[in-house]
Amino acid sequence: MKGSFKLGKVAGIGIFIHWTFSLLILFIIFMNYKSGQNTTQIIWSVVFILCIFITVLLHELGHALAAKNYNIKTKDITLLPIGGLARLERIPEKPLEELIVAFAGPLVNIALAFITAFFISIPENTDKLMTELSNGVNANNFFLNFFLVNFWLAIFNLIPAFPMDGGRVLRALLSFKLPRNVATRIAARIGQFLALAFIILGFFTSPFLIFIGIFVIIGAQIEADYTESKFMLKGFKVQDVVMKDYQTIDANEKVKKAVELLLDSQNKNFLITENNMPVGTLNRDQIIMALSKKGDDEFIYNVMDRNLIILENNSLLENVFELIQQNKSTLMLVMENNQLTGTLDIENLLEFILINEVKIKKAHDGK
Repeated sequence: MKGSFKLGKVAGIGIFIHWTFSLLILFIIFMNYKSGQNTTQIIWSVVFILCIFITVLLHELGHALAAKNYNIKTKDITLLPIGGLARLERIPEKPLEELIVAFAGPLVNIALAFITAFFISIPENTDKLMTELSNGVNANNFFLNFFLVNFWLAIFNLIPAFPMDGGRVLRALLSFKLPRNVATRIAARIGQFLALAFIILGFFTSPFLIFIGIFVIIGAQIEADYTESKFMLKGFKVQDVVMKDYQTIDANEKVKKAVELLLDSQNKNFLITENNMPVGTLNRDQIIMALSKKGDDEFIYNVMDRNLIILENNSLLENVFELIQQNKSTLMLVMENNQLTGTLDIENLLEFILINEVKIKKAHDGK
């Protein structure tokens, strides 16, 4: 993520922190100062927040290490003001594997809460609990707060709604008996129903619940659409959707040539060649950026993307779908026996999915 700073590596996984995390610390200091807390109390609050984010990191590492057990690598983990984000290479699709990977994160929080419980005395009733917590975080209630936060993090993450861990746990359980796309659809609808309840409740209690509800509705729909699209590609290969008619530009041409081709056609992605060999790609956004920063007399080879993404002609589309999704604005090369057979981009793939959806619907209506 842009604006992230690397803290180091754990088990070969890059750990990053986003710059906006500093705003959270400043906000906490400001709010505590405004409420009349002294320097010692403010320091305890900041230390507590740092401990919570270490907990969030451990939660994400739980997912990452569980995934590693199934040969799924984690690209990196980024700490944000709203939590952590572990970028797995892919989500495990076998029900048992997804169940274990999804539950691994909340299990870390449960374990931390269980360990902390040995060092604290939990108040007998709600009134005593609120009294202990009323003065903010301090030396006397630090571990009680830590216990409660881990307890609630586990509960919150196990809410059966995407994109929370609970949504994936629910899908994994449903997938033992149902096709994955059907299980995803059911889990998404359950999550969205809960999200509507959050939104309604939020109007009477906390606006934060409204935010969570909207977040869940959007996240659940994205997950359902993604899984349904991937299901539509089942059985098809890259060769079934390859574009054999594609626009090329010589690397020694200038940006003005790319602008002309952009305006003269529907093409948004171009293959850059040198001596008839592919050496890079160039998309619409990169052309506009080059035009604004360097002008139309700049050479293509100075602004093109040299990172060529190559797909094998006989690869299953469902297996490369995630790679294509991650490179939405990139033109990918399709090869067979080290020979270029065509190109593929996300727009062409989405059109292929749309056509298949129409065909399947028509075939279903005709029965």
